[in-house]
Order: sequence, then C-alpha cells, then structure tokens
Amino acid sequence: GRPRSLAATLLPVVLGLLTLLPHSILGKPAEEAANAGSSALLQRVKRGWVWNQFFVLEEYTGLEPLYIGKLHSDMDKGDGSIKYILTGEGAGTTFTIDDSTGDIHAIQRLDREVKAQYALRAQARNRLTDRPLEPESEFIVKIQDINDNEPKFLDGPYQASVPEMSKIGTSVIQLTATDADDPTYGNSARVVYSILEGQPYFSVDAKTGVVRVSLADMDRETRENYSVVIQAKDMGGQLGGLAGTTTINITLSDINDNPPMFDQRLYQMSIPESAPVGSVVGRIWAKDRDIGVNAEMRYSIIDGDGRDTFDISTDPTNLFGIITVKKPLDFEKKPSYTLKVEGANINVDPSLRYRGPFKDVTIVHVSVEDVDEPPVFDLPVYYIELPEDAEIGTMLKTVSARDPDAANNTVRYSIERSSDPDKFFYIEITSGSLMTVRWLDREEIGWHNITVLAMEMNNPSQIASVSVAIKVLDVNDNPPSLAHYLEAYVCETAKAGQLIQTVTAVDPDEPLGGQHFYYSLAPEAANNPNFTLKDNQDNTAWILTRRGGWSQQDQTIFYLPIVITDGEQPVQTSTSTLTIRVCSCDQKGNVMSCNAEAYSLPASLSRGALIAILACIFVLLVMILLMLSLRTHRKKPYLCDEEENVHENIVRYDDEGGGEEDTEAFDIAAMWNPREAHNHHLGKMRQDMLPEIESLSRYVPQACVMGGGGGGDSNVHGYVLAKLLEADMDPCAPPYDSLQTYAYEGEGSIAESLSSLQSGTSNTDHEYDYLNDWGPRFKKLAEMYGVLETNSPPLW
Repeated sequence: GRPRSLAATLLPVVLGLLTLLPHSILGKPAEEAANAGSSALLQRVKRGWVWNQFFVLEEYTGLEPLYIGKLHSDMDKGDGSIKYILTGEGAGTTFTIDDSTGDIHAIQRLDREVKAQYALRAQARNRLTDRPLEPESEFIVKIQDINDNEPKFLDGPYQASVPEMSKIGTSVIQLTATDADDPTYGNSARVVYSILEGQPYFSVDAKTGVVRVSLADMDRETRENYSVVIQAKDMGGQLGGLAGTTTINITLSDINDNPPMFDQRLYQMSIPESAPVGSVVGRIWAKDRDIGVNAEMRYSIIDGDGRDTFDISTDPTNLFGIITVKKPLDFEKKPSYTLKVEGANINVDPSLRYRGPFKDVTIVHVSVEDVDEPPVFDLPVYYIELPEDAEIGTMLKTVSARDPDAANNTVRYSIERSSDPDKFFYIEITSGSLMTVRWLDREEIGWHNITVLAMEMNNPSQIASVSVAIKVLDVNDNPPSLAHYLEAYVCETAKAGQLIQTVTAVDPDEPLGGQHFYYSLAPEAANNPNFTLKDNQDNTAWILTRRGGWSQQDQTIFYLPIVITDGEQPVQTSTSTLTIRVCSCDQKGNVMSCNAEAYSLPASLSRGALIAILACIFVLLVMILLMLSLRTHRKKPYLCDEEENVHENIVRYDDEGGGEEDTEAFDIAAMWNPREAHNHHLGKMRQDMLPEIESLSRYVPQACVMGGGGGGDSNVHGYVLAKLLEADMDPCAPPYDSLQTYAYEGEGSIAESLSSLQSGTSNTDHEYDYLNDWGPRFKKLAEMYGVLETNSPPLW
C-alpha cells in the first residue's frame, strides 16, 4: 500500500477541492504512482476518488438542465486527456455528463413518487487510448420529496349503516386517506381528518379517521339516510397543505322500537255456508312502522264464539293474518260468529320492552250467508252383504237423504250409471229402496261399488251422492276340476304300483272352512287293469300303475276318468279325463319318445343318418330339375323391326364349312332368281348333305336380269355388297353367319311366313305344336320347338 504520509499530505488538498462541488460529498482521494527506483516491489492500487450520494429536489421546472454534481479524478491534470463516462439507470436519457469536466445534469423532470433514486456508474478513461484510468465505481442519486400530492380516499365513496337510536360515540366507519409523498421527510404525508357535511349527526376523529354518532336517538322512521363529507389534509392541517374529500352514505338500520297497531278496531266479514273447510274468510293487518323481521307478526284467536269454527294463520310475508274455515258452516244452526284476534311482534328486543307492549287486539265479526244446499244422506257410506244366489228383485237396503234447507224440498233417488254399467241394481225413485235386477255371481264380480244420487225435486242442480259397497257372499255353486295336469305319461319300463302322476283340483268357490276335495275313479274305470287312484286326504291324489309290461306297440294312449267332489253343501261333482301316454324313457325315467313310429326304424340307423339320406335325395332332385330346365330352355332372337314385312330363311348345316374351296355348300343362284333355283335345285344340290329347310316362296318378283355371264355376276356382286353395307350400318341386325332376306317370302305358302323377326314384340310364349301337322318337311322344327317346349321365360 501507499505510505500513510502521502495520504495525509493529499487529504487537505482534496477536501478543499470538494467544497467547490455543490450537492456532493466526496471522500479522500488516492493516486496511483510508480516509483522507478522500487519497480520490483508490489504495490496495492487504490481508487483515485470516492463519493457518497447526490441529492436533488423533485419537480424542477427550470428551463436549463438541473445541475446535480461534478465527478473528478485526481489523475485529471486539466489538459483534457481524461474522458468521463456515465452508465446505469437513466444514463443518457435522464442524466448526462460532460466527458471533459465531469459535470452531471438532469435533463428530465424528476418525480420521487415515480422513482425515488437512481443507481449510476462512473469511470475515467484515457481519451486517446480509451483505457480505464480508474476502476468503475457506483454512486446513487436520491430524489428529495416536496409536497406535491394531496391525500386520496382510494375506496370512496363509502356505504355504511348504524342502528337507529344508537348512543353518542357509536362507531360507524373508519376512513383512511393515502398520501403519495414521503412520510419520512417533513409533514408532506401527515394527514388530518375533518367533517365538512353531516353535522350535528356525525363526527370524525382527526387522527384516526373514525366516523362516530354525535346525536342521540336518531329515529329511522323519521329519517333513514344521511350523506357525510369527510376531508383529509396533509401538512398536519396547516395552511398551504393539500386536501382530498370523500362522501359517506350512512343508513340507519331498523330496530323493533315501534309496537304494531290494527288499522280497524272492528272487521266485518261474510262467507257462504257452503264454503268448504279451509276456505279463506278474510285478511287482517296489524301495521308496524318497523320493517323486515321487526315487522313480522303472529296472529291468534284469543276469544269469541267462533274460535272453534275458524282458524287464523300468517301469510308467507308474516305481515297479514288470514282467517279460514275450520269446521263446516250451517246457516240454519248458527248465522254469525265473533272473534277476538291478537297480533303480536315475533321478534322483540328485551332492551326496548319499555317502549311496548308490542301487540294489539281487534274484533272480527263473521256472518254466515244462507245458500241452497244439496241433500244430505243419513250415512256417509253404506255397506251391504248379499249372497250370490239372491233372487232377482231382492231388496238390499233403503238409503235416505233430506234437504237441509228450511224449505225441505222432496228428494228423488237414482244410480249413477257409470258406477253400475251392467245394471245389476235398481233404486226406487221416491223411497230409496235398493234391489237387484240381475243374477249375481261372486266368482265373476265379488264387490259392487255403486254411487247413489239424491236430487232436490224443485232444484235439480242440487245433487248429492253417497257410495254403497255391496259384498257378494259365496255360495257353493261351482264344481271342482283338475288343475294344470290333464296329461301324464308312463314309461314302458314302469312296474306295478309305480306313481306316475299327482293330481290336484281347483274350485272357484271360497268356503269359509277352506277347500276339501275327494277323488275317485269313474264307475266305468273303477276296475280297469291298468291304473288305480289313491286319495291322499290332503286335496291331492296319486295315479298308480296296476301292472307292468307297457309297450307302445300294444297301445300308446290311455284315458282315465277321475271324479272330483267338494265338501260343501250343496255338494258339487265333476269328472275330468286324464290322458296317459306310453313313452320310451331312459334309465333315469326321462322321456325320450312317445311315438310308436320310432320302433319301425332299424336299430342301427340313427336320426343323424336319416337326415343325411334325406339331404342327399333332395340335392339329387334339385340337380335333375336344373338339367331338365337347361335342356328345354331356348333363346329367342331379338330383332329390331324397322320394316313392317321382313321375312327370312335360315339355312342350317351341322357340318363345318369347307372354306373358300367349298363351292357347293350354298347355291348363290337362289339369291339371284328364286324361281330358277326352285326349278333347278335338284341338279345343283350338295352331294354330301341336303338342306334341312327349302324356300317356301313360289314366286318372288324381281327385276329382269339382262344379259348373262359377267353381267349377272356383277348384279349379284352389287346386290350382296348392298345387303352387306345395310347389315353393317344396322346396329340391330343379328350376327348370323348366313342370312337370306326376301321381301315377299311366303306368298302363296300354306305355312305363310316363318320369320321370327317381328315376334319379339309379343310377351306371350308361342305354341309350335301345329308344326307336327305340316308334314315331314317341318319335322325338325317340330322336334326343336314342339316337343319339349316349356312355359319358362326366355333367358334373354
């Protein structure tokens, strides 16, 4: 390190220089120097300048840049060889430095509430080499606060409430104002509260901002809402401080401090006597100046001759009392009632009972109005028991109804038809006597529920009804019969005395002591050698075999008549036939087959083999039918009949053509002159085969052929080329190998035309049996079309 004597020598000089730098406080400087005589010694390099902080006031509004301070290095000789560089927050935008002198200025307005301080870094460099002469150091520029922000109520305006009749000093709400100025510097952020509007009802604590009640016994029913304006001022409230205000809307909440009171001391109401129970008579209201739960009421009938006939309840709002009918009314018995009704608050504050009592009483007078009422039966419902064998015309009971009105009109009776659709009963119109008009059957209908109507004779609209329940009592009138099992089986291996079936009986009757059935074989089957019956005395019976050696070959079905008798009077008997089949069973007694035909099959032939044989026979039959169908099916040519009269002769040969050297396979003269061909065809006929079909035309008119030899050949050649072109251009022409076309074929022939070109227009099948009548010349056609012709449709 450097010697202490050197630092002590330079310190007064540097301190004297710092006094010339406003707004800055600089520490002791240091200078790095190299001693040529002691270059071998290692020395510690110190900073040449040290500073603490710069301070500057915010909100500077001058025209010139605000001077903040000066940076200086002890290595600066004043010759401009050192360049000062400033970096960090706001360097170049908010703060600038003179690189030669080190003067720092602020070029923008500073606001402490936006940023309270800036961290900057400074360095001295050689202007020529740009090498750092000092290590980079950091310093801070702090912004000093001024009172430029007024207090603000961030959550205003405010809503608050306080119970009515609150005592003085009751806290309502606490307000807090916020000042953006620095609370640690001066009084800029010291806030004092005061009330501008709302006296004398409320006050505010100057330091805490708590708003309190300042007037006693404030009544909500007199005034409910208050608007209070509170001011917050900084600088401790001194002159020149900034202020902000807010509004508080204070509502007095209700308490139960007012007793209820009926708006009438006497209520007059009326209701018709026909009103059903639960009908509303009227509504009363004990008014209460309070609101909400403090105005809710409970009503009760505390006295009066109608307290048992009427009832009172509170409506869903708990404000009104609803009087309803509790018991049926009768004008003839009592035409009016008096009720004493009390209405009381439900929620009462014990501390306010001195302002009570919180209830009130009123009188309600109810008049019953007379109405024309329907008849009234002497019983609410009738019950009758009747045996099912009762005679037609039996009287069951007499129903009675009367007119409850003072007029006491005559009553007429009838049965509602929908309750007795089958008309089993009849009622006498004047006396009300109920009787039967049809036979009853308990097993069909056990109960009859009918409705009897009673109608006033002078006023048919007044109708009353009553239910009459008629129970039909049981009589033993049905014989028993076998239940479920009417068919049984016996195995061929069954032995004598073996149980083959347990039978039971059913009886639609229902005797009081329960069913008792007795079983026996019919007299004609009592001594049969095959089966016997045993009555078990528990309403069941067993069917047993009397012998063994059963065989389906001997007999497959047995019919066993069984007599069943019940135990009630009059005794009912029936005979049921049980069908018993002889079946083949396995070793466990399970039925395998009950058909005798099963024994006609060989023992070695199984059911699967039988099915396979039948399947093969079926396949063979199908194949035979398919082959026959294919052999008899013939294709019919399809031709486009562009001309009305087109005839053809198709000459068919069974042998293959001989090619170009075969000159006798076809007589070309037939195309040129059919008459000449007809006269000379015997001399030019093919040697090895006769044509199957000869032309039927006896005369074909043609143009006379002039000349012979070459001329004839030329005409024939042209004729063939013309027909060939015509066939090539016709899309509907059939692709036959050889086609002879004659315009007037068949003229004068007994067979007429044989052409099938126009037969395609008919959808019906042709009958060719007549070809057999044409002689041997048409034998081939008859064999082709007349013998195996079928009715199947053409394939195409």
